[in-house]
Amino acid sequence: MSIRILLIDDHTLFRSGIRLLLQRQSDFDVVGEAADGVEGIKRAKVLQPDVILLDLNMPGLSGLDTLQLLVQDLPDVAVLILTVSEEADELAQALQNGARGYLLKNIDADILTHAIRDVAAGKSVIAQDMTAKLVAQFRNQPRASSPVAVPAEHDKLTPREREIVQCLVRGESNKEIARHLDVAESTVKIHVQNVLKKLNLSSRVQVAVYAVGHGLG
Repeated sequence: MSIRILLIDDHTLFRSGIRLLLQRQSDFDVVGEAADGVEGIKRAKVLQPDVILLDLNMPGLSGLDTLQLLVQDLPDVAVLILTVSEEADELAQALQNGARGYLLKNIDADILTHAIRDVAAGKSVIAQDMTAKLVAQFRNQPRASSPVAVPAEHDKLTPREREIVQCLVRGESNKEIARHLDVAESTVKIHVQNVLKKLNLSSRVQVAVYAVGHGLG
C-alpha cells in the first residue's frame, strides 16, 4: 500500500519540488498540499494522510501550534517536521508536541524518502546534526522535566553497548562508530538494536537523552 503524504509549507516552489521528488517513489502518494497551518489542518482532516511534512516557520498559525492541533485531532498521523530551523528549543518543543521526526531542509533526497518510510512505520527520525543540540538542551533542563521517562535499565548493557551509547550521545553515525571502535558497521547496527531493546526506547536520540539523564554520557 502507498504511503499517503500531505505537504504543509508556505513556500510554493519548495512544495512543488518536494512533490516532484516524492512522486518518483512508487510507494508514495502525495494526496495534497497546504500553504498554512489552518488550511493544513482542514486538509488533513479530510484527506487522512499517513504522513504530514510540516514546516515550522509559516505566517499565521505557527508550525508548533499546527503540530499540536494535528496531533490532538489526528493522533494516528505521523508528523515529520521539515524546516530550516536549527534551534534546539524548537526541536525539543516539536518532539514534546508529538512530532515523529525532525529534519532540516538541506538534507539529501534519499534521507528524506527513508525518513518518511520510517515515521510511517512508527519509528522516530531526527536529523543527525540536531542530536547534539537536543542533548545539550536536555542537559540545561531540570532533571524532573526530562522528555523521556524510562525505567533505569542500563545495568543490562554490556561494556561494548555502553561505548555505543557514548558514541550516540556525540551524534555519531553507524559508520563513524564502526571506525571509532574498529568494528564492522553491521556489528554496530546489531549493538544499536540491542541497546534500543534493553532500554525500551525507539530512537537513537532517545538513547542519547536517556544517557545524559542517567549519567551514561
